[in-house]
Amino acid sequence: MRKKAASVTDYRALARAKLPHFLFEYLDGGSYDEVTLRRNVEDLQSVSLKQRVLRDVSSIDLSTDLFGQRWAMPVGLGPVGLSGLYARRGEVQAARAAAAANVPFALSTVSACSLREVAESGHVPWYQLYFVKDRGFVAQMIENAKEAGCAALILTVDLAVPGSRYRDARAAGGGPRRLAQLLARPGWLWDVAIHGRPLSLGNLEPVVGKRAPLNDFQAWIHGNFDASVTWKDVEWVRSQWDGPLVIKGILDPDDARAAAASGASGIVVSNHGGRQLDGALSSAHALPAIADAIAGRISVLADGGVRSGLDVVRMLALGADFVLIGRAWAYALAARGQAGVAHALKLIDAEMRVAMALTGCTSVDQIGNEILERSGNQATF
Repeated sequence: MRKKAASVTDYRALARAKLPHFLFEYLDGGSYDEVTLRRNVEDLQSVSLKQRVLRDVSSIDLSTDLFGQRWAMPVGLGPVGLSGLYARRGEVQAARAAAAANVPFALSTVSACSLREVAESGHVPWYQLYFVKDRGFVAQMIENAKEAGCAALILTVDLAVPGSRYRDARAAGGGPRRLAQLLARPGWLWDVAIHGRPLSLGNLEPVVGKRAPLNDFQAWIHGNFDASVTWKDVEWVRSQWDGPLVIKGILDPDDARAAAASGASGIVVSNHGGRQLDGALSSAHALPAIADAIAGRISVLADGGVRSGLDVVRMLALGADFVLIGRAWAYALAARGQAGVAHALKLIDAEMRVAMALTGCTSVDQIGNEILERSGNQATF
């Protein structure tokens, strides 16, 4: 009998039971001792909301505008690398679930399914871009996003060098050890490894080949991500791309101001899911000062530690205009494919409605710092 999930936390447990050990550790882990990974979740969950009563909350509207489109709720599926390995053609399944729910889906540069494959499924995603040393390849990826009709480009800037991820190293291994991990998950083997082929890095096939294993992919990242990039490079991307440009990986107010000055349409307050600089601020702690610094000049998105609709409301109250989820949807994808992602989005929708009703908000634009319990000028954590 299939276990039911009542929350994203339940989907995490189901994903652990379904994925090979090394793949779950890649999805679930952070860098170094995972201090920031834990902070993302714990700091957000500890944000205190102000309960209000005897308000008419019989009609609640979650819809919101972003980049010229009306979305069903202020939530999108953020880019998650290798998510096509969590379920058969996983990025295509996630894109379909997002489209059905009328929320955006951002495809990672390091996805298993290529941008072309996802777009040909009928649901064109936003496209997430990394800087690599080969600017010709970067320019080609931008051109691919144009040709596919992507509505937004998300430029991730917090991976000049990869963070050290101890969990990946501990779970790695080839030969008998890797084979044992694979054989321990026959359902995944049947669904993904056998019937989900080709297993490749779709967008990177021109540079890493069609059958590059995960260790080759990691070696390519270490050898090709560009540590020399500056804001001038962001301006170059802006010159290549006419649509909404979102800078992902902002944790400092001065960087937020620089993003606005570079021509960005929005930023994502993010620490890469705790996978880069361990010990950095959680997104929840960094968000209020950044939102104040740019004060409505450009859109403020945020990710990091979001595990429920209640967390979405917290992020909005802290200053975000829109919230991206990452592991939350990837866990659900691994557990139940497209149906899991669709269900996780329904859970978030329902949880947002309860949180809004009990804080006296009937629309997204009413969610602000007024619903936070405060100590002095700071939200209570």
